[in-house]
Formats: sequence, structure tokens, C-alpha cells
Amino acid sequence: MSLEKVIDKKNTDLFKGVDMQKVPEHVAIIMDGNGRWATKKRLPRSFGHNKGVSVLKEILKVSKKIGCKVLTVYAFSTENWTRPTQEVDFLINLFGEVLKTEIEEIHQESIKIKFIGDLTPFPETLKEIIYSSESLTKNNNKFLLNVCVNYGGRQEIVKVAKELALKSSSGEIKPNEVNEELFNSELLKRGIKDPELLIRTSGEKRISNFLLWQLAYSEIYISDVLWPDFNEFEFLKAIIDYQSRNRRFGGIESLTNESFGDSQYSS
Repeated sequence: MSLEKVIDKKNTDLFKGVDMQKVPEHVAIIMDGNGRWATKKRLPRSFGHNKGVSVLKEILKVSKKIGCKVLTVYAFSTENWTRPTQEVDFLINLFGEVLKTEIEEIHQESIKIKFIGDLTPFPETLKEIIYSSESLTKNNNKFLLNVCVNYGGRQEIVKVAKELALKSSSGEIKPNEVNEELFNSELLKRGIKDPELLIRTSGEKRISNFLLWQLAYSEIYISDVLWPDFNEFEFLKAIIDYQSRNRRFGGIESLTNESFGDSQYSS
């Protein structure tokens, strides 16, 4: 049996293991390991980023296929500006090139694309491509792809705090009206259900300033696979692992007197 047929069989077997009634509606991904993947292969880091784009296309297709509704990916953080200028320039150029090449297919698949983050520092040409892509796909409703660029979770929370403080000082709102619902309505990702599942590749076990507010009750899945080697098989493994978990949101599944080990709690 060829390697391709073996891979197809593994994927088919995993698909059978996915409970289509328990697929997470919203999956967030920290796509980590592009540079390390290229370095291990003694290639320029740019090769890893290019390969990462093709992986994202594959994961976008399979997540849509199994019934997910929203995919949010961390493409460029506020901290990524500290990388070598050559790499930053390459990434910025890559964003534009990928959008120009792929946006028509994304639109044909009825996918809405939204960019989340501070676009101010980006070149005007890139911002025009971004705005055009968002405008083209704004009425698509089968699937939503959020791309976080120049995004930081702390920065987002501070921004919302400032906006609410200004509204309070101007009398638009009262301080005691500030609650989770109001705060949530001011977020960059407003109106979108919080991710049920966060996937991080490359084995790193941290959130890295990603969606700090929204990930409060997300299940976290760490994959040791570097992003350019991540694929449909690895994604389905993450989904099945998610489905095996008991999401209690701070509560407990059942409560009996025996759980306390003391009869004083009996009525």
C-alpha cells in the first residue's frame, strides 16, 4: 500500500471517530513552529512560513468539512515586530500575496474573512488588500475565518478598558453598568462565540498573549508537531481529544452526599 493510501486510511478512520454532534463551533489555533521547521531542514525561515500557509488551507477545509463554524488563527502578534526586519518584511509581504492569490477561492467557498488587530502600522497597500478582502466576503455566512494580525490579548483588554473609561467619564454609561456583557461587546471579536478549543502546535505550553479574555473556558490541546507538519490527521486527533473531555465550567458533573465523605451534609 502506498504512503498516500495509508494516510488516507488513517484520516478516514479518524473521521469515523469524530462525533459530529459534539464538534466545537469555534476553534482557535496558535500556528507555531514555522521557523524551527525550516531551521531543522537547513532552509531559510521563509520556507517555513510559506509551508505554513498551505497547512492553514488544509485545516480550513477540514474544519469546515466536519462542521466547525469559526476558525481563529494567530498569524502575527504584537511581539513579532521584535523579529529580524527581513523576516517581518517577508511576513507582511506574504499576507498580501496570499490574500491576492486565495481570496477568490475563499469567497467561492462562502467563507467570511475578518482581520483582528491593530492594522495601523501596516503598509497602505496591505491595508487596502485586507479591507477589500473583508468587503468581498462580508455577506458570506457558511464559515468565518478570523486572522489575528498585530494582535495582543493584553493590548485588546487595555483598549476596551480605555474605551469604557471614556464612555463613563462622558456620561454615556455609568460605572456600575460595566459588566462582562458590556466588556465583551467592546472586544475586537465582538459578537463571536468564544473558542471551545485552542490548539497550539510545536509543543509550547503557553497562550502567548492570545485571546486572553476569550480563552477563559477553552479546552487547550498541545501538539508537539510543528505547524508546517500539522495536517488533517493531527487536527482530527485534537477534535477527538476535545470530545473526550468533560466541560464543567467550574462546576461538577454530579453531587452526592458520599462525595463529601461526611453525613453532616445530608438533609
